[in-house]
Amino acid sequence: MKNYTPFVLFISVLLINTGEMFAQGPPPPPPPPGLPIDGGLLFLAASALVYGVRNIKKN
Repeated sequence: MKNYTPFVLFISVLLINTGEMFAQGPPPPPPPPGLPIDGGLLFLAASALVYGVRNIKKN
């Protein structure tokens, strides 16, 4: 009589895990909203210009 234990184990694992192999995960979250680039960019450029001019005059 043959030992069918590995075959039965293989088939049972295959049938049990089939649902998990083809299942889809939750949908990805929506992308974050776009942030406007307005006054903050102008303030950053102006402060960089003031900082640069100050460092050039200092040296």
